[in-house]
Amino acid sequence: MLFKRLQLPVLTVCFFLAGAALKAGAQQPVLQYSSAITGLSDPMDIVHAGDGSNRLFVVQRSGTIRVYNASLGYVRDFLTVTGIGTAGEGGLLSLAFHPAYGTNGYLFVYYTLPSLDLELARYQVSANPDSVDVASKQIVLTIPHPTNSNHNGGRLLFGQDGYLYLGTGDGGGAGDVPNNAQNGTVLLGKMLRLNVTTTATAPFYTIPPGNPYTSDPNVSDEIWNLGLRNPFRWSFDRSTGDMWIADVGQGAYEEVDFLPAATTGGHNLGWRCYEGNTAYNTTGCLAASAYTAPIFVYGHNNVTGGSSITGGHVYRGTEYPAMAGTYICADYISGNQWTIRPNGSGGWSVYQQNSATFPGGLVAFGEAENGTLYAVSLNNNTVYKVELASVLPLTLRFFTGTYQNSRATLKWETAMEQTLDRFEVEYSRDGQQYTFAGSVKAENKPSGYSFGHFLPANGRLFYRLKMIDRDGSHRFSDILTLNAGAAADALIYPTVIKDGWLHLSLPAGMNRVHVTAMNGAVVLQQRLDGNQGQQRLSLGGLARGMYIVRLEGTGVRQKIVLD
Repeated sequence: MLFKRLQLPVLTVCFFLAGAALKAGAQQPVLQYSSAITGLSDPMDIVHAGDGSNRLFVVQRSGTIRVYNASLGYVRDFLTVTGIGTAGEGGLLSLAFHPAYGTNGYLFVYYTLPSLDLELARYQVSANPDSVDVASKQIVLTIPHPTNSNHNGGRLLFGQDGYLYLGTGDGGGAGDVPNNAQNGTVLLGKMLRLNVTTTATAPFYTIPPGNPYTSDPNVSDEIWNLGLRNPFRWSFDRSTGDMWIADVGQGAYEEVDFLPAATTGGHNLGWRCYEGNTAYNTTGCLAASAYTAPIFVYGHNNVTGGSSITGGHVYRGTEYPAMAGTYICADYISGNQWTIRPNGSGGWSVYQQNSATFPGGLVAFGEAENGTLYAVSLNNNTVYKVELASVLPLTLRFFTGTYQNSRATLKWETAMEQTLDRFEVEYSRDGQQYTFAGSVKAENKPSGYSFGHFLPANGRLFYRLKMIDRDGSHRFSDILTLNAGAAADALIYPTVIKDGWLHLSLPAGMNRVHVTAMNGAVVLQQRLDGNQGQQRLSLGGLARGMYIVRLEGTGVRQKIVLD
């Protein structure tokens, strides 16, 4: 099952908005959708040409591609691909423009044939930039897809390496009975990587150097990754080159796979051996560790999950900074959506959106040249703009400081800095009455902020950030305590720890640091062996809560909160 109305393949829709890694539990952006393009006929995809024109191209299932100007005004029909088949989940499924389209005018389309086979073809634009020369068509690749009209895959994309990638389905039916996804001699159930040529005569593609199976006689050279069921919609992060694959599940689970750009091909994503993280049919399969596991799985439950996933994109637009760093998934059947962020510890933080007002039947997400994100609904033949529904509170990731030579140096880093105007730094000598020390303009700086404050002092100094929004509202950070003057040689900071690291500024001769729970139990101690200067201690193994840190042999003690 995929599209109930058109009996297309089951999908999951997801996209990722990438930026600074966030700690688990950090607030996720809340999404909304506004109508952008209407009056379409079975829209399937939306892409841009990357030629500086800011035009958008809407792919329609019957074969016609429409072009819209930068203001989303309809210009004309760009191309109608003929000879396609629309049985089951078939039709014109995807469009990709050559990375050098602005100079060579080549574009590629992916569709199904009446015979149910899959086909990749190349065209060239005509003298009219809003129209394709239909006589320029060249067949690049035809993939046999016998028997079934579902699980065709469906997305073409060029990678940062300049090569064309294509995700194919396993050939359809249920359970991949022919074992296509694990069979290296067929191109079904795979991610392919091709070096498409711009020659006037065949061949119209070659095998790129670095394809992982060129020395394996049992696997076709075109294959980049294998073990996919139906990667109907997948994407590259346009900034990092990371690959995100939403793979439609069988009868129990939908999944999202993540492959960092730093990794090469050669991944086996597990189908038919595994559906999500659960064994499906392991006959002749390897141990689970031999397969690349998904980063997110949801079950076939219309309340908390769904039954057909559509993949999207990593948000790289500038209109909504709070969305940067987030991947969004939507289920075609249930309408549920999720946002996924890195949690700062190598894992992922997942949040289910309140999708009561979201459009249903989302079959694709697509980007404009400026990173604006759009979603395509097959249910009501509309393209929607994906927007930020509400401004979320600023997240202060850390606030730390040191004191040396009569100068306090403060550092902090933020996330979700959506409507912030400025930071005002305030200080106190008693922790009660605070005085203005200076102002720092809010610039959403991924590298964080710093502020220097010259203030000769002895004993303790207290600092806080007054974070002021554009509407004049404000809120305060936690209080940072620094030791100044004669007592400044040994310093424990920050007082509120959000990243799991305790920082120490040590004089000579320090031997041991103790961390004590509030019930008096010593939960952690570490030898310092006389080391001096800046040190740090991992508190990652401790539970959240309040602790006392003590430097052995000194009177230096500091209460901390592990958040």
